[in-house]
Amino acid sequence: MRLMSSRLSLVALLLMATSAVAASSTFEPRGTWSASPKSSDPSALNLQLRQGPHRNMGFTEALASFQGLSTTGGATTFTLPREAGTFRFEGQFQDGQGAGHYRFDASNDFLKKMATLGYSDITPEVQFQLAATNVTTARIQAMAALGYKQLSTEELIQSGIFDVTPEYVRGMSDAGYPGLSFKELVESRIHRVTPQRVKEFSGVGFAKLPWNQLTAMSIHGVTPDFVKQMRELGFKDLTQEQILAFRIHGVTPDFVKQMREAGYPNVTPDELVALRIHGIDHIFIRDMSGTAPKKK
Repeated sequence: MRLMSSRLSLVALLLMATSAVAASSTFEPRGTWSASPKSSDPSALNLQLRQGPHRNMGFTEALASFQGLSTTGGATTFTLPREAGTFRFEGQFQDGQGAGHYRFDASNDFLKKMATLGYSDITPEVQFQLAATNVTTARIQAMAALGYKQLSTEELIQSGIFDVTPEYVRGMSDAGYPGLSFKELVESRIHRVTPQRVKEFSGVGFAKLPWNQLTAMSIHGVTPDFVKQMRELGFKDLTQEQILAFRIHGVTPDFVKQMREAGYPNVTPDELVALRIHGIDHIFIRDMSGTAPKKK
């Protein structure tokens, strides 16, 4: 399952933030659904599952994962088969938008397999969540083989929500980050740290960053492209702390150019940050120098 671009805030909040309320009420394996095409990927569908006012789950699923699905319009019935069980939908589509009712048929075979893996206390609600996030026994076994044994059921669900797969674990290990804890893997997924991103940072002068620094770069929106733009402006030797300070305080390529045009061609990285902290920009400098156009 590929979650939507806003999946980390959307799915996590919908699933995790309501867990306490959900646990206090009776679970029903049915509810209503709504769907819309994913704007950035016509081969995928944004799907929302609702079970009353306090249970909601949203994710993006490839159209090819469904059986019998037609979004062309009119009444429809289709299924979404998972190892943990099958979601059965009925409703209508119009102009690509769909809505209706669904039910979840849990798989007894899945429960038996889970019991052999040490999970003998799977509740109906957990089974539903494992199905929605497409966590399979094969994934659980592969993660255990990589050292992530006996993850809690909550961690298993997180692995589905945030796409923490064996392939991702191996990729991060090959990129220079072996032995990450499961929590660190989730954090890296949340902040979009990927083996490709590690490679790109290395290409702009930030190779083998400590783990906390690598995640900090992503948390604060430092991208390889941003680093490259600053390098092109002449800042060849920026440290990781300086590039982070740029992003935190809003030192952009445009700001650098404006300050140079305002009469500060040799302004340093630390000076740029200080200017931002004190609210000094090219307009402030123009006004202070008396070169601002007079109001009529």
